[in-house]
Amino acid sequence: MLEQLGDKVKQELREWTERMVGPERKERLQALSRSGNEYGVDPFGFNLDYSLSALAPIFWLYRHYHRVEAYGIEKVPKGRVLLISNHSGQLPMDGAMIGVAMLLEADPPRAIRSMVEKWVPTLPYVSTFMARVGQIVGTPENCRRLLESDEAILVFPEGVRGLGKLWPQRYQLQDFGLGFMRLALETNTPIVPIAVVGAEEQAPALMDVKPVAKLLGFPTFPITVTGLPLPLPTKYRIYFGDPLRFTGRPDDEDSELDKKVRTVKTAIQTMLNQGLKERQSVFW
Repeated sequence: MLEQLGDKVKQELREWTERMVGPERKERLQALSRSGNEYGVDPFGFNLDYSLSALAPIFWLYRHYHRVEAYGIEKVPKGRVLLISNHSGQLPMDGAMIGVAMLLEADPPRAIRSMVEKWVPTLPYVSTFMARVGQIVGTPENCRRLLESDEAILVFPEGVRGLGKLWPQRYQLQDFGLGFMRLALETNTPIVPIAVVGAEEQAPALMDVKPVAKLLGFPTFPITVTGLPLPLPTKYRIYFGDPLRFTGRPDDEDSELDKKVRTVKTAIQTMLNQGLKERQSVFW
């Protein structure tokens, strides 16, 4: 009985998704390639059909809550690519919105894979959901294997430093890790810088209660203006920059890699500054 109920819920969610995306995009999503074993999952646990059902509420948030506008998405090249974005908002809504943009706005649509922190698989139920919708623990080996399969991978080099920023730090990029650059050089992968405007204001954090975070095993425990990190209906604008290609050795000194990373960081900060300059309101 529970299995039948689960199948019914899944079908209703899938139909909800199809109604929201419309007939044209429905056909495009159905044409997405599906790879997996007899259970429909790939070696990392990703299941495309599960994703298109489970993400129905995220599609609704994309269309009607955050009312996302994507600019320059046609610049994302085919084949393997690293999507490098700023990170903010206490909850990873920015990653979800980028993922939906690549499904609904890119031509052809693409199901991207996102790198998540190592503590995410420790969360019960959440870890399984994350795997089914394409989230992967951000280890070099995982990323390397996906790039070799010509996947599009979303990376937030700021990590939790960006996600847990306090209000005075909004739109100030935190330190970038070097790992994504090593992988780009090793696999000859282009990098597309992405700037997300709107996530910073969705859950403004006033303070981070570190003792509580440590007690719960979380990287941060923010206190927001609403008391909880529930997202406000801010309007998202996502800017995709020109692809960047770098040459060099992946085992170069950190100082050499940092020069290349700063080029990516500067491209993102420039788009952020321009996006903030052009927008008229946080909510529309």
